[in-house]
Amino acid sequence: MKKLIAGIALFGTFALASAQTITFDKTTFDYGTIKPNSDGTRFFTVTNTGDKPLVLSNVKASCGCTTPEFKTDPIMPGKSAQIKVGYNTAINGGFNKMIEVFSNDPANSRSVIYIKGNVDANAPEPKPLTPEELKVKAKEEKAAAKAAAKAAKKAAKTAAK
Repeated sequence: MKKLIAGIALFGTFALASAQTITFDKTTFDYGTIKPNSDGTRFFTVTNTGDKPLVLSNVKASCGCTTPEFKTDPIMPGKSAQIKVGYNTAINGGFNKMIEVFSNDPANSRSVIYIKGNVDANAPEPKPLTPEELKVKAKEEKAAAKAAAKAAKKAAKTAAK
């Protein structure tokens, strides 16, 4: 009887240890100071660092000036998806908005991400990137995506042990 109870307890512990886990590339996106009516779209990358499919069930903004978009397709272990967040940049002044992300992660079923910035008519014009700067930016983004995938794979292996 003791062995049976110990076996059930061990199995239960393992079952709880293996689950879907939500991880974000960043939890705050700072727009900086931008001009009115400029592009207010930004992306957060969500990675499943667990070993079971992660499902985003809802993404809610704290007000109507912020519009999140997401897919409900399962995010497989080690894979990523994006949450698109739009802010209405016609509204002048500073902003700090909260976006709630609901998922089937048992430890973090409700996560919070933020956007912040300042819409100011006197903001400097965004400087167009040179071809060399565009190459560097693309290289940095590719390296960051590769590092995130590597970290997710390592976390999935660790969770499987």
